[in-house]
Amino acid sequence: MNAIADIDWPSSDFTRVPYRVFVDPEIYKLEQERIFRGPIWAYLGLEAEVPNPGDYKTTFVGDTPMVLQRTMDGELAAFENRCAHRGAIVRREPFGNDTEHRCVYHQWCYDLKGALTGVPFRRGVQGKGGYPKDFDLSKHPMRPMRVATYNGVIFGTFSDATPPLKTFLGTSICAYLDRLFHKPVKVLGYLRQDIKSNWKLYTENVKDPYHAGLLHLFHATFGLYRSTQKGAVLMSESKFNSVLYNIGGNYDKDLAEENYKNQKKYVPTDYDLYDPQLLASRPDFPDGIANMIMCIAPTVVVQQIMNTMATRNIRPKGPGQFELFWTYFGFADDDEELTQIRLTQANLIGPSGYISMEDSEATEMVQDNAVVRSTGDTVIEMGGRGEIHDLDYLISEMPIRGFWSHYAKLMAEPPALQEAAE
Repeated sequence: MNAIADIDWPSSDFTRVPYRVFVDPEIYKLEQERIFRGPIWAYLGLEAEVPNPGDYKTTFVGDTPMVLQRTMDGELAAFENRCAHRGAIVRREPFGNDTEHRCVYHQWCYDLKGALTGVPFRRGVQGKGGYPKDFDLSKHPMRPMRVATYNGVIFGTFSDATPPLKTFLGTSICAYLDRLFHKPVKVLGYLRQDIKSNWKLYTENVKDPYHAGLLHLFHATFGLYRSTQKGAVLMSESKFNSVLYNIGGNYDKDLAEENYKNQKKYVPTDYDLYDPQLLASRPDFPDGIANMIMCIAPTVVVQQIMNTMATRNIRPKGPGQFELFWTYFGFADDDEELTQIRLTQANLIGPSGYISMEDSEATEMVQDNAVVRSTGDTVIEMGGRGEIHDLDYLISEMPIRGFWSHYAKLMAEPPALQEAAE
C-alpha cells in the first residue's frame, strides 16, 4: 500500500497533523523519493566553500550522499557520492581539492563532473577477463544534479519538474537572501549536531515564532527576542518557505511585563550579565532586524541572530534522527573585531548554546512520545484557522501550516505526474 494513501489529514487547513508522519519508516522512504529527490531545490553549500578550481565538498540531500564540485573551468557541479560500479562512497573527506575522483574499492575513476573516465583492466589480462566490448563508460556516471545559485548560495535538484530557483524560493525569501548576502562572505567554521527526532519537527520549530519567546528564556530575559516585539512572518507563494524576524531595540517593558505576567518562569527585568561580551554587537544592517530565521524547506535554515550568520543544513538519517550541519560565516571585508564578535556569539546560538540546545531537546521530547503513541494529532491553531497568509506579528504558528500544505502536495503526487504537469 502507498504509505501516504492511508494518512488521515484531520483538517484541510492543516491545523491538525498526525503524529504518524514523524515515526513511520514507509513515510520516511517516500519523502526521500518525492521530496528530497523530487521537485525541490536542495541546499548544497556556499560558493565561498569551493572558491578554487578542483575544490569539492561532500554533503547530503536527504539521506543521499553528494559531492559539490568546482570544476577546473570554474563551473559548479554536483553528483551523487556513490560509485556507479558497486555503490561504494567515493569521497569520504568533508572537503578537498583534486583533479579526479577515484573509488578506493575497484579504482573506477571519474572526472570533476562525475563522468566515468576509466576502469582498471577494461580489456582483461592477456586476453582473459575484462569488460564486454560494448561496455560504454558514458553510461555509468555518478548521478548528476542540476545546479543553480542565488547570491552565492548553491542549490541542486534531481528532478526535471522543479520550477526555476527564484520561483521555488519565492519573492519574500529572495528579498531576504538579497539582504543577507549583499556582499561576498567568508566561512568562519563548522559545527555538527546529532538530533534524535524527525527532521520535520525541526522544520516546524524554525517556522514557529510562538515558541521563541517562551522556550528561549535567555532571549526573552535579555530582550533579544520577546513575543511583544515588532516583527513579521513572510512566506513563499507555495507556503513551503518562510522568513521570521523581529526588530531589536523595541523594549516596551510595561507591554512585556503585562503579557508575560502569567508565565511563571519568566518576569522581564533589567538583568545584566557579569560579562557582557556574549551580547556585544555591531549593527550589520540598517533595518534594525535583530533576529531573522529563514527556512528554505526541506534542507536549510539561514539565520542572522544579532551578528551571528549561519546556514543550518538539515540531513535526515532515518525517521527518528537527523544531523544539523552548521556553517558560520561573516563578510569578506569584516575587520578582526567584528569577526571575533561573530565567533563569540556562536557560543550563544550553536549546539551547546542557549538556542539550538533547547530546540533539539524540545523536538526530542515530542519524538519520544510520538514513538510510544503514534496515534492522534498535533494542534496548530495559534494564529487562527483557515487561510494561510503573511503576518505583521509573531504570535502565530501559521508558517508551520504553510509547510504542511505544500508537503502534502509533494507527497501525494508521484514524480512522473509532477513532471507531466510541467
